[in-house]
Amino acid sequence: MPKKILSGIVVSDKPNKTITVLVERKYQHPILKKIVKVRKKYNAHDENNKFKNGDKVSIIESKPFSKNKRFQVMEDQK
Repeated sequence: MPKKILSGIVVSDKPNKTITVLVERKYQHPILKKIVKVRKKYNAHDENNKFKNGDKVSIIESKPFSKNKRFQVMEDQK
């Protein structure tokens, strides 16, 4: 099965070697047919503490780094 790749914006870089990424997705509600916007935060591993708040990044699913960290930073988007 392919690994999940998500893109979002860094909202926190306080923990060491970790960033929090806010990923936003839109989908149509099956019954109401309304476009719904859903936001979710993911913790991602950032080995060199390279990314700061406001950066656009892509994260990829990887082995668990800790209890909540299941993603790793791929690269930044400009």
